[in-house]
Amino acid sequence: MRRAAQVPLTLLFGLLVAACVDDRKGPSPTSTLVVPEGPAHAASAAGTTLGQPISGLTLAQLAAFNRGKVLFDKTFSQTNGLGPIFNASSCSECHGEDDGVLGGTGDEVETHFTNVRSDGSCDLLTAKGGFVHQDSVTPKLFAATGLTSEPFPTVTHARGSRTVPDLFGFGLIAAIPNAAIVNQEDPYDYNYDGISGRAHYTSAGDIGKFGHKANEGSVTLFNAGALLNEMGITNKFNLAENNIGGMPIPFGVDPAPEPEISGTDFDDLNSFVIFLAPPPTVPLTTQSASGRDLFNSIGCAGCHTAQYTTTDVGIAALSYRTVRPFSDFLLHDMGAENVDICLDQARTREFRTEPLMGARFMEVFMHDGRASTIQEAVAAHGGEGANARTRFRNLTLTQQAAVVAYVNSL
Repeated sequence: MRRAAQVPLTLLFGLLVAACVDDRKGPSPTSTLVVPEGPAHAASAAGTTLGQPISGLTLAQLAAFNRGKVLFDKTFSQTNGLGPIFNASSCSECHGEDDGVLGGTGDEVETHFTNVRSDGSCDLLTAKGGFVHQDSVTPKLFAATGLTSEPFPTVTHARGSRTVPDLFGFGLIAAIPNAAIVNQEDPYDYNYDGISGRAHYTSAGDIGKFGHKANEGSVTLFNAGALLNEMGITNKFNLAENNIGGMPIPFGVDPAPEPEISGTDFDDLNSFVIFLAPPPTVPLTTQSASGRDLFNSIGCAGCHTAQYTTTDVGIAALSYRTVRPFSDFLLHDMGAENVDICLDQARTREFRTEPLMGARFMEVFMHDGRASTIQEAVAAHGGEGANARTRFRNLTLTQQAAVVAYVNSL
């Protein structure tokens, strides 16, 4: 028995396209979702190569994408907002440094901390600087304190390692209707397939899609949080800096006024992420086509849902489009071998099904990057993934190679 959708899409889509109208010329970026009339859709082959915008954008939307692309690659310093604690000085340092495509992957692995309270709720350690550890400091903070990174929290805590995702197709993922995710829930495993995923209802009242624990439902808030937690850049959604491991920021070490990125620049940067096209499809070979059938028959598709149709978000380029993320976006118990942190409503053993869209560009797999091959990633599946892991192990080497070829075609 599965629950019907309970959460409206208003918040998600009100924030998803905060930047989709050029606020230099027209409505406020927080206004109702309406595609601007006038400009014809930009005619291009956009979306046919990695790192391109989705097809069907208006000229204004394409211009915002291109302005955001410049900001995505901009290196910030302490004089224009970086830090005082941070993990990267540009978005592209984490998203695209390795593959050379803005919005792509990097090799960074960062540390997150949280704590399970005695009542079972999750403490995000806000009083200790938040759940993301920052490994670098600005020169001004070093001069004032001698710190070379944010201090680790001194309270009892759980620790988890996290890889950074590529951002291709994020706008389309955000446009997947909540009902399509909720309708896949089976928290009590009524169909006896060993899979009992549940949606992550976020503190904002939305369905989570982003983050390894599906703790964020809005791509706009996901981007705003990354600016603050990864670069120390305040913005219109996060107007205050994080404290430094529980210590206040010393006077004079953070010279840029808040918000450290303007609303206009944030909207353009957000447009770049929202309008990034998913990876182009690759024709299946005889081997990978066989692997697709095996992928489905051994149970991988029980969590890695291949395809959705987006809902109407008021933007033609994002509405009623097919997107193939290969994830149900539900939380699954991945077994004792994968326990690390809680995050909002996600328990220590629960993780969102990792999207396999773009898997052929990934260098490491799993939420913590421990797997360097598809085979190692399958072997790391426990809990609800154990049955599929066993079935994969029982395949012949030729069949296993076919499954790997299929995943590497995504």
